[in-house]
Amino acid sequence: MRQIDKSNTNLIGYFHQNIFKYMGDFDWQVPTHGFDVINEKKKIYVEIKNKHNTMNSSSSQRTYIKMQNKILEDSQNLCLLVEVISTKSQNVPWTIRIDGKPIQNERIRRVSIDRFYEIVTGEKEAFKKLVQVLPKIIDEVVKNIQRTGIENSVLDEWKKLSSNEDILKTLYLLAFKTYNGFDNFEFFK
Repeated sequence: MRQIDKSNTNLIGYFHQNIFKYMGDFDWQVPTHGFDVINEKKKIYVEIKNKHNTMNSSSSQRTYIKMQNKILEDSQNLCLLVEVISTKSQNVPWTIRIDGKPIQNERIRRVSIDRFYEIVTGEKEAFKKLVQVLPKIIDEVVKNIQRTGIENSVLDEWKKLSSNEDILKTLYLLAFKTYNGFDNFEFFK
């Protein structure tokens, strides 16, 4: 279970990192090293983390200093720490503590994934729209898995617990309840 969870987490990160190449103004790139996603035209540099608590203080400091250096290169640069699963929908200055002192710069921000989709597409509920189509895609993938005979014990356990729709509602509610457009679940109907 833990290995499957780790693999799924890595794939979710890969998905979110690479989908931006195909969105918005198509100026988003995924470099081979450095930041996860960049838009040189808009001078935006992004680190994507799957969860808000995936970095320890040392890693947070290194990431912040990396972003601070990018701001020093050009004061028009904007650096974002994007969290796929954040504690809430947000686009706020990222404050960290270095040597016990709080450090903050308006051009270094913590951004939830819904707000980042909004930055990329200009559409407030872009992330919600993506999430709405995922159940259909998941159904197609599950049917393909069943046709090919690939066994997935996690999927079998989910089926025992409840219907796919209930699982998705629960996952969405737990992970994205404060995100743009997730204040009601009418889109599941």
